[in-house]
Amino acid sequence: MKLIVGLGNPGIEYQFTPHNMGFLAIDRIAEQCGVKVNNRHCKALTARTVLEGHSVLLVKPETYMNNSGESVGELVDRYEVDPAVDLMVMYDDLALPFGSIRVRERGSAGGHNGMKSIIACLGGSQEFLRIRLGIAPEHKLASGKDYVLSQMRKAQLPAAGEALDMCSEAVRIILTQGASAAMNRFNQKLNGTGEAE
Repeated sequence: MKLIVGLGNPGIEYQFTPHNMGFLAIDRIAEQCGVKVNNRHCKALTARTVLEGHSVLLVKPETYMNNSGESVGELVDRYEVDPAVDLMVMYDDLALPFGSIRVRERGSAGGHNGMKSIIACLGGSQEFLRIRLGIAPEHKLASGKDYVLSQMRKAQLPAAGEALDMCSEAVRIILTQGASAAMNRFNQKLNGTGEAE
């Protein structure tokens, strides 16, 4: 069983905020697979499906972002999965340009509270795959918290949709060809303007 987790906050008021890009990525994959993420299980909404020949559980923790690890830790224990092999986490990242994605095999939380919670609930292990969805706005922010919890602007929606499609494609490449192939495809260097070189 592969656990594919998207991070976000439950509640309609958070649905289309930058902080919920992980939830939206799960919804996009579920839509493509023809399943609904509506089974309550281990403090999360989940859906079982088959993706690229793998049995997967799509997961949206309902614990609110800062306690995401409570749900992920329970699921890892329940399914006896090895996070280094079978866990994939998708989440928003203010350090990356809006609409970009990055695939990483391991690493620190980078200041992201949801990731801090998951790492803590996995006993401090950072050995699990993650897909970071860039949400940095064009202009510098007075308050990052206000921005990530505000509704996305209409002008941002096309780029957000493209990022969700890239994220879904990255998941499929990881499952079929491995993380390195996905990193080679999506982890392009950025020049000073934020554009891919």
